Amino acid sequence: MFKIAYHPLYVHPLPEGHRFPMVKYELLYKQLIYQGVVTLDNFFEPEPVNEDYILLAHKADYWQRLKTMQLSYQEIRRIGFPLSEQLIERELRIVEGTIKGSLFALDEGVSFNIAGGTHHSGSDWGEGFCLLNDQAIAAAYLLNKKHCKKILMIDLDVHQGNGTAEIFESNSKVFTFSMHCQNNFPFKKEVSNLDVGLPDYTGDDEYLEVLADNLKLLFSREQPDFVFYLSGVDILASDKLGKLSVSEKGCQERDLLVFQYCKEYKVPVQVSMGGGYSPQHRAIVDAHCNTFKQALKVF
Repeated sequence: MFKIAYHPLYVHPLPEGHRFPMVKYELLYKQLIYQGVVTLDNFFEPEPVNEDYILLAHKADYWQRLKTMQLSYQEIRRIGFPLSEQLIERELRIVEGTIKGSLFALDEGVSFNIAGGTHHSGSDWGEGFCLLNDQAIAAAYLLNKKHCKKILMIDLDVHQGNGTAEIFESNSKVFTFSMHCQNNFPFKKEVSNLDVGLPDYTGDDEYLEVLADNLKLLFSREQPDFVFYLSGVDILASDKLGKLSVSEKGCQERDLLVFQYCKEYKVPVQVSMGGGYSPQHRAIVDAHCNTFKQALKVF
């Protein structure tokens, strides 16, 4: 039975004007149960992460200034959220959810964090609603604890995983793969081990063909023994920030492809949900629910 990280703090510390992109986490939790995709037994509530693990991926000065809320006005503006103690606790629980989830995945094959995918946070910065990089910290944790030797980061959010790329730029044990809309945030991109920048309005056929070719190459060449998958649904044509034209069915087939490769190569995978900014919550939640359904098909 795969495990899913969720905590009420994923939503509620945020001021009213900043809640729209985050309400989906609570809605997704409720919808998965309502549809019978999972039960309450699948969920766990993460505690705040041990601070020592944060320092495996982030610089001590940045973390110290973040936790004491001493970031500059410019740094806070770059993050996009007003800082608060609850917001920082929220981030700590998201990170722990991804770390603990990765350990569950080692046993069950797959695990999820309903939040996470905070891939714009680099070693010494936060950006784009990301304070700490949950999957980067979890990857560094697995390597530090010698649970694996080679990690593949599969980032299929519509935005480049710039923070993840920067954190692991000199680490040969982590291969960073980001497939994103080239003409989109962040406009100053970092260099992943493999970046695939797609043109605006890329649709299902081209998207899935390019993804399949790259997954085949990476699994056979890199031989990872763990995968972190960022399954952002902001690739949808309905997404107001995305600029791609992938349908809900295409997004579903994307998830299935990733899970099939992980299963074929016997590689555990931890999934963080990433972005989704369609004007209607239903489109976001349905697409995220489909990711769980595809995992059930494969695992």
